[in-house]
Amino acid sequence: MSRTFIDISRLEHVYRPIGERIQDTLEVEAPLESDEVRQLASRCQNCGLPYCHTMGCPLQNAIPDINRAVMQGNWRDAWERLAETSPFPEFTSRICPALCEASCCLEGEGFGATNVRQIEKKIVDTAFANGWVVPQKPLRRNGKSVAVIGGGPSGLAAAAKLNASGWKVAVFDRNEQPGGLLRYGIPCFKLDKALVERRWRLMEEAGVEFHGKTEVGKDVSGGYLLKHFDAVVVALGTPVPRDLKVPGRELGGIVQALELLGGQNRMNTGEATETTVSGCGKKVLIIGGGDTGNDCGGTVIRQGAASVMSIDLMPKPPLERSVHTPWPMWPYKLRGSSSVDEGLQRFWSLNTLRFLGEKGQVTGVEVVPVKWEFAENGKPAKFAVSGPSRIIPCDLVVLAMGFLRQKREEILAGLGLPDQENVLLVGDAANGPSLVVRAIADGLKCATQLA
Repeated sequence: MSRTFIDISRLEHVYRPIGERIQDTLEVEAPLESDEVRQLASRCQNCGLPYCHTMGCPLQNAIPDINRAVMQGNWRDAWERLAETSPFPEFTSRICPALCEASCCLEGEGFGATNVRQIEKKIVDTAFANGWVVPQKPLRRNGKSVAVIGGGPSGLAAAAKLNASGWKVAVFDRNEQPGGLLRYGIPCFKLDKALVERRWRLMEEAGVEFHGKTEVGKDVSGGYLLKHFDAVVVALGTPVPRDLKVPGRELGGIVQALELLGGQNRMNTGEATETTVSGCGKKVLIIGGGDTGNDCGGTVIRQGAASVMSIDLMPKPPLERSVHTPWPMWPYKLRGSSSVDEGLQRFWSLNTLRFLGEKGQVTGVEVVPVKWEFAENGKPAKFAVSGPSRIIPCDLVVLAMGFLRQKREEILAGLGLPDQENVLLVGDAANGPSLVVRAIADGLKCATQLA
C-alpha cells in the first residue's frame, strides 16, 4: 500500500484571501495547479470497497478510476470517465457538499479524505479549456417528444439525457433563463453563472429547446403540453419557502432568502439593474443556520452590511462526528463555511417569539433560549425554554428556513396536468428539498425510465 496518504496531507484551505474575495462576487475558491491536484489524487488508495463510489456519490462516479487517471496525468481519460456518469461536473465540483469524501476510507481511518471535489473541479475545467466538452447530439431521433417543466438541475439532467437518447426535448421555465437554483439561488461567489450559461448553450447546440418566461398553468396549459408531447417531466423543485408566522411578520424589512439571493444574482449577471433586497449598512439577522443561511450571510457581507448574524432553533452540532452517524455515513457535525470565515456569526437553540418594529419597519427580533432533549438515535426530539428572552436589534431579517414539500396532486393541479403514467415528477418536486447532486441523479433516473 502506498504511503502517499501519509506523506501528503489533505488540502483543507481552498479559499482566496478574505480581504480580496469580499470585495467582489467571483468564486471564493482559488484555482489549483495541475501538479498539486495530481498529488492530491495520488492519496487515493483505490480501495477494494470504494464507499466513495458505492455509498457516497449519488451519481455513482467511478472515483478511484478517475483519481488514478489524474495521478498518471491522463486528464483526457479522467474527463471521459467522469463524463460517463456526471452530466454537469462543473456544477457539482463547486457546490456539492462532497458526500463521497465523507465516506472515503481515509476519512474513516483518520487521515483525511481524498479531495475528490477539488480533483473533479480541475478535471472539468481542464476539459473545457482543451475543447473536450462537446454537445451531446443524438445519433438519431426516435420520433418521441417530451416537455420538461423547470430548468433546474433535475430538469436539465433529464433533458440532456433524453435528448441524447433521441427524444425531442423542450424545457419550459418561468424564469427568463434556465438554471433554477443554480442561477437564481446559489450565489455567484460559489458558482459563476457563466458556467450555467455555457452549459445552457451546449444543450441548445445538442438540440434541446428552451422556452423562458413561460409558466405552465398560466402562459401555457398542461393540456396543451399533453396534446403536443408524448410525456411531461415535472421538475419544479420546491418553490414554496417555509415561513415564520409570529407577531410582527407583516413588518417591512423581513424577506425570504431567495428574494435576497435571486435579486443579487440577477444584478450580477445584468438581468436586473439593481438588487431587490440590500443589506448595505444594515444590521442583518438571518433566521436559519443551513447552507442557504450561510449563502445569505456571504451575500450581505459583499453588499456592505454593518453586521451579520444567524440564529437557528436547532441545537449546535457537535464539533466532531456524532456517534450516531459513524463512518461511512454522512456525519452530523458542525461545519464551517466561507461566510463564517468572512464574519457571519452563528447562534443556536434560539426560538423566535416575535418581530418588533417602528413606522412599519422591523427593528428587532425577540428570541428565547431553549434546551433540547434528544431521542435514542441522537436526533433532537423536543425543546423547552431555558432562560429569559432578549431582543436582537436588526434592520433586515432574512428567512432561510428551507422549503416545503408539496404533494403530487397539488403540483399537478397547479399545472393543470392529470395524474397519469406519462406525467413524471422528478428531483425535489418528487422527493422534497435535497441536494443538487441528488436532483441531478434523479433527473438521470427519470430519463432512463422514459428511454
